[in-house]
Amino acid sequence: MPVIDRIADLSEEITAWRHDLHAHPELQYDVHRTAGFVADKLRAFGCDEVVTGIGRTGVVGVIRGRAHGSNRAIGLRADMDALPIQEIRDLPYRSIAPGKMHACGHDGHTAMLLGAAKYLAETRDFDGRAVLIFQPAEEGGGGGEAMVQDGMMERFGVESVYGLHNVPGQPLGTFAIRPGPIMASTDRFTIWIEGRGGHAALPQAAVDTVLVGSHIVVTLQSIVARNIDPLDSAVVSVCAVDAGEAFNVLPQTAELRGTMRALTPAVRDLMRERLAAIAENVALAFGARANIDFASGYPATENHPAETDFMADVAAQVVGQDRVERDVAPMMAAEDFSYMLAHRPGAYIFMGNGPSAGLHHPEYDFSDAAIPYGASLWARIIETGLPAQER
Repeated sequence: MPVIDRIADLSEEITAWRHDLHAHPELQYDVHRTAGFVADKLRAFGCDEVVTGIGRTGVVGVIRGRAHGSNRAIGLRADMDALPIQEIRDLPYRSIAPGKMHACGHDGHTAMLLGAAKYLAETRDFDGRAVLIFQPAEEGGGGGEAMVQDGMMERFGVESVYGLHNVPGQPLGTFAIRPGPIMASTDRFTIWIEGRGGHAALPQAAVDTVLVGSHIVVTLQSIVARNIDPLDSAVVSVCAVDAGEAFNVLPQTAELRGTMRALTPAVRDLMRERLAAIAENVALAFGARANIDFASGYPATENHPAETDFMADVAAQVVGQDRVERDVAPMMAAEDFSYMLAHRPGAYIFMGNGPSAGLHHPEYDFSDAAIPYGASLWARIIETGLPAQER
């Protein structure tokens, strides 16, 4: 069963929705136009319920199958928010919002789920309820957690939930998935270093926080190199260093900021412990002091085994068995779909975006050629997971 014919027929219309969304990007929870666009489309399709304001600005649509023997419900999730990046490609549908663009493909994710919604509302060839979840604030705002905390799973009776993300460089018409952790947890850290300022010509009379910070940056890399099992995955990245304002003054203070990422809770805890110990003790060795603050981010995205097999099997219906990788390497980026998977069984899959600029790059664009594959996957998950009873 390849790409659904009706969805292929709808591809031009779905693409037009995607281009409209791309031209009007919105950030985090401030997705009022996007949410309104989604809600209007769902109502026009004839969804049985359209609820706004879930998780602040999320939208949920419910479509009931024509068969009425089951009250089961499967959730399908798409993210709606964009990024604070200035688009540099001169596309006909380029962003009209300065400093904002859909640099991660959420415009495509939203359009594909809308396409599946239109098809499912027309056909209703299933028994149960399709719960279509349009989420705000994936890009650092925790919108997935907000929707869960708003009682979404209980309110709509979701028994399992599925998500996807496009992947630049992965061939079009392919999917990739794995059981267990498929994306990492992410936590932010800030290290404040207090030394003793002084004249650049008299370093012996000062405690140089730039030197201290430099040693901390280098030593932090020993966490992954020497504390983490080589068979486990972890990343420590110092991404910002703030110290000093003049070329001839050794600064009194310095600040380091970065992230750490892991695939398991045990590695996550060990990284936090070692980071604090290294920062404090390296600073002490130079006669300085270090204080550390951690800000917990998204947990690891962990696929449930049975639902992973199911999603892979459905993907194979759309693109063929040889186009579905079932044991893909995890990515060390993070994803707040993890909160939904912590509350309901489900799975998250990667979909090929073909040769394109990377995610979060100012030249990135979602591939419209991927739309029939993603929309067909969503539709088939509902039709396969909630089969209509034979009469």
